[in-house]
Amino acid sequence: MKLKIPNILTIGRIILVPIFVFAFYLPGLLGDLIPFFIFLLASFTDFLDGLLARLYKEESKLGELLDPVADKIIVATALVLLVMNDTIRNYDVIAAIIILAREILISGLREFLAKSQVAMPVSNMSKFKTFIQMFSIAILLTGDSGNRLINFQDYNAHTIGIILLWLSAFLTLYTGYDYVKKGIDHAID
Repeated sequence: MKLKIPNILTIGRIILVPIFVFAFYLPGLLGDLIPFFIFLLASFTDFLDGLLARLYKEESKLGELLDPVADKIIVATALVLLVMNDTIRNYDVIAAIIILAREILISGLREFLAKSQVAMPVSNMSKFKTFIQMFSIAILLTGDSGNRLINFQDYNAHTIGIILLWLSAFLTLYTGYDYVKKGIDHAID
């Protein structure tokens, strides 16, 4: 079986996860920059693999299976690491839990609906939510180097990352509700 470029990008994103975890524990500036750039690369390939698959009509069952799994693995890994090192702490952990819980719920719902051959296309709002979520996590991954890396003038990079994390958590609830409603409506029918 010959793998197509979108699937190679998706598999590459999964392979990046252990490298990302290792890089996260590097000391100092390297421990801030390398995970940040790996996460940016993973986020970009998430966008790129879908675009290429649609553009060149290379959508596949393998891509359909692996793409959402790859996304969830990198996001869940980043959130867990950020909670473990206290970048996300106190009540802000609730935003991370909301994001992770929604991902698990929607994965289960998609699996349930797939048995009935009901498609759950990704909405534009969900795409926006994903962008905000990836952006917030990327900012938080910059750690102590964030203010030097990303010049937000009078604002602290960590504070902006947390605000965007909460925004993505609220968008997660909104888009998750929409998906769950569709799933429940189908289950009742």
